[in-house]
Amino acid sequence: MADLYSQLGVARGASEADIKKAYRKLAKELHPDRNRDNPKATERFSKVTQAYDILTDKDKRAQYDRGEIDEDGNPKSPFGFGRGGPQPGAGGGFRRGPGPDFGQGGFAGGEAADLSDLFEGLFGGPQRRGGAAGFGGARRPPPPKGADALYRLPVSFEDAATLADQRVTLAGGKTVDIKLPKGVEEGTKIRLAGQGQPGPGGNGDAIVTISVQPHRFFRREGDDVRLDLPISLDEAVLGAKVKVPTVEGAVMLSVPKGSSSGKVLRLKGRGFTGRSGARGDQLVTLLIEVPADDAALAGFVESWPGKGKGNPRAGLGV
Repeated sequence: MADLYSQLGVARGASEADIKKAYRKLAKELHPDRNRDNPKATERFSKVTQAYDILTDKDKRAQYDRGEIDEDGNPKSPFGFGRGGPQPGAGGGFRRGPGPDFGQGGFAGGEAADLSDLFEGLFGGPQRRGGAAGFGGARRPPPPKGADALYRLPVSFEDAATLADQRVTLAGGKTVDIKLPKGVEEGTKIRLAGQGQPGPGGNGDAIVTISVQPHRFFRREGDDVRLDLPISLDEAVLGAKVKVPTVEGAVMLSVPKGSSSGKVLRLKGRGFTGRSGARGDQLVTLLIEVPADDAALAGFVESWPGKGKGNPRAGLGV
C-alpha cells in the first residue's frame, strides 16, 4: 500500500495547509457522486480521505511518521497481528513496561522474566498452564475485523443547527442516511457499524467526520447563533416590525423605539441543539444604516434642538 503522503501527492514534510489543499483537489475529482460508474475512483476517494484524516491529526501523524501505526491507523506489530498486539521494544524484542527487556541476547540484567505478560499480549488474556510445556489450552485471538473506512461529510450551517438528516455515499456507491447527534460541531465523528472494509472477523466500521460549513452572515457562539441586522434610521427611531433570517427561515422581529446600533435582541430557541437537548437562541445585533446623501435628513439634524448635546462616548472616558 502506498504511504499516506504519496496517496495525497505531497512530500513527507508537507504543511497542514498543503495537505488540505491536496485533499480538496482530489476529493473534488474522486467523489462518488461524480464517479458513479468508476468503482476505482470511489475506492481511491476512501483512501485519500483516510490519509487526510490521519495526517491532519497531529498525534496520529506523529505516530505514523515514527512507524507506530500503519496506513489504516492501526498499531504496527512485529508479528503482524495488527490491533492489540505487543509493542516493539529496544533491541528488536518486546518491552513489558518498567521491568526487564528481552531480545536478541536473552534476558537483560540477569533477572528472571515473567512471560505471562508477553503471552497475554500475544494471545488475548491469561493462559491456562498445563502439560510439559506449560502452555496447554492457550486461547487463540479472534480473527481481526476489516479496517475502518474514514469519510468527511460537509454539513450546511442550517442543517447542523436543526439536526437535519444527512446522506453519505460510501465507497462502492452505497448511500446511507444518518442522524446528526445533539451537540454536533466541527469534527464530530459518527460511527456506522459494519460499513467499513471486509476482514476475516467481519467488516470494520465507517467513521464519518462532520465538517460544519461556514455561513455568509450567521456565526456560532456556543449553542447560540449570532446575526448582525442592518436597520434604517426611521426603524430605529420610531420602532418597527422587520423580517429577520433564522436557520429555519425568516421570522418577524419587533425593533423597539429609540434603538441604537449595538442593541441585542433575542429570538428564543433559534440556535443549535446542545448535548442536553435544549436549543440555544439567536442573538440579533442591530446596526443602524444612515443614508449618505439625504439633504432633508441633513437639514433636519442641523436644526435639531438636541444637536451637540450630551456625550455618547462618556462611558469610554473620552
